[in-house]
Order: sequence, then structure tokens, then C-alpha cells
Amino acid sequence: MTTAAPMPVPFPFSAIAGQPHLRQALLLAAVDPGLGGVLIEGPRGTAKTTAARALAELLPGAPFVTLPLGASLESLVGTLDLGQALAGHELKFAPGLLARANGGVLYVDEINLLPDALIDSLLDAAASGVNVVERDGISHRHAARFVLVGTMNPEEGTLRPQLLDRFGLCVQLRNIEDAAERQAIVRARLAFDADPQGFRATHAQTEAVLASALVAARTLVADASVLPYGDDVHEAVSALCIASQVDGLRADLVMLRSARALAAWDGAAAITADHVQRVAEAVLLHRRKPEAEGAAAASAPATQNTQRAPNASGTGQNNAGDQDWGAMPPEPVGIERIKPLRPLIPSQTAQQATPKKA
Repeated sequence: MTTAAPMPVPFPFSAIAGQPHLRQALLLAAVDPGLGGVLIEGPRGTAKTTAARALAELLPGAPFVTLPLGASLESLVGTLDLGQALAGHELKFAPGLLARANGGVLYVDEINLLPDALIDSLLDAAASGVNVVERDGISHRHAARFVLVGTMNPEEGTLRPQLLDRFGLCVQLRNIEDAAERQAIVRARLAFDADPQGFRATHAQTEAVLASALVAARTLVADASVLPYGDDVHEAVSALCIASQVDGLRADLVMLRSARALAAWDGAAAITADHVQRVAEAVLLHRRKPEAEGAAAASAPATQNTQRAPNASGTGQNNAGDQDWGAMPPEPVGIERIKPLRPLIPSQTAQQATPKKA
């Protein structure tokens, strides 16, 4: 009989350096899981998995569930309990990964490689907080309130715009190009690998403060009567969404909810236009139309989130038109006539061409 190997201890959330926009987006999604999750775009080795696992530790008793790429729809949403059915008992629902993730973090690495059916179910549950299954004679629903964290490398393909729009927030990470910052991150990681418990002990107080602030912010968001806002907040949201040429009103609603979550995290008495400005880029990054990106880049300060890679919106277009970014125009190629090939076996060809004598 083999014993299960212990899970590695997570890296402290408070010790993650170099990715402030990632930290803010994850905290906002944890304050209000109804935002619809966080999509993290970026190259390998930029702390995507580390940050998601560390976030789960800040939530009291929160599970951390990973959805593998080869998962089926039944394993995700749940299905009929075949053991009970074959034994002749009544139909019984067997919960899936969505049920296991309730109250915690559901992490999906390389979400752009999943089938669309799985992504649809993920996003439906993340936005509604409820998983509904109706199949094989079963009609079942259960709570599925979790923080959805999906990651993808745009070099390996992207999501359809319809799916991108349903993610609440999006963060685009960058490679660390400052030498001092890189060295600080590497030193922290080496110190953690050498003595995980000792490293965590040095950050225990900061982690406790973060966890306490997260619980308090969640309590504020759950009470709809607190955190009022005025017309200036609505005006700021509308202006930003119109300038980005977003489709529909989902961006407006998500931006208001994100600003509310940020105000709760700050412990503010009301939502202000400043809260809207601070969450706007994470809301608009994956929804902004390509033709609006140039204007936004020209007017916005250069940050790691405003600098999008060409064709990163998943629409297959860019400012240069419908052709692929970096594509070269076709050029004429010279064609030279070639002589017909000689028969490989001349003797046989001659025999076939000469009629046989009677």
C-alpha cells in the first residue's frame, strides 16, 4: 500500500514581487467571486501558478482545485453515480470539480487549449455561483462559488472573443527586465526553497493581515446597502467603456463591481471615480476593440498592463487590417521552364512503342 505524498507548502502571497497588477486582480476576484474570474496572459515563469495557489491560502478553509487539460465535461460538472444506478438504487448525482472547488480557487492552466464546452460551463458557474446539471434523468444544482483563475500563453493561441468577454478581469504579465528586481525575486525563491517553513514564518504576520482584510472586504461586498456611489462613477465607467468600443454592457457592470470590490478592500466609505480608474485596465484589456487600442496606448501611461501584444485580443485583427501581424506582402517568383524528364528505363519504353512482329 502506497501513501500519498504531502502537498508542497504554498509560497506566501505577500512575498510575491514584481507583479502588482496580478496581485490586485486576484484579490478583487477573491473579494467578489461573482466578477467572473481572472484571465492571466503571459510567458512562462511569471508566477501565475504560484500566485493562484497562494491566494487560496488566504481564504479560510479554501480548497485549491486544478482542472487538467484532459478533463471531460462530466468530471467538471458532475454526472450520474453509476455505482448506485447499477446496484438498482435510485439515481444519485456524483459531484464534479465545480463542487469540490466551492468556496475556494479553481485553477486552469492553458485554458485556451480547453474545449469550448468546458470553458462555457466554467464561466457560467463562476459568474452565477451555481452549477446546474440536467442529463441522464438527473436535474441537480449545487453551490459553486469559487475564484476562477485561468492562464494562457498567447503564443500558443487565444480564446474566442465571446469567451474572452465573459472573463471578469484580465492581466497581461511581462518578463522582468530590471536586473535588481529579478535578483530580488530569485533570492526570495531560493530562500523559500531552502527553508519553506522558515520563509513562511517571516511572512506569517503579513499573511494574517491580508487574510483578515480579505474577510472584511467580503463582508462589505455582501451587504448591498453599503459603499454608495454617485453619478460621477457612472459617468467615468460609461466614458471608459465607450472609448474602448466594447460590445454590450458586461464591461460596465464588471467595472462597477470591480470598483466596489476595490473600495471594500481599501476600507473606503464610498466608491469613487478613482476606484474606477484603478480597475479599468483589467476590465477593458481583453474587451477593447483593436481600433481603440492605438488611441488608448497613446493617451494612457505605459504600464505592464496597457502594453498589449499584437493580436492579443483574440479577434484575429490588428491596426493594420485583417492580415496577420508581421506578414509580408506576396512577391512574384520567377518560373523557369524545365525539360521533360528522360525515361528511367529507355529499353522498356522502346519495346512498348515498337509493335511486335507476327
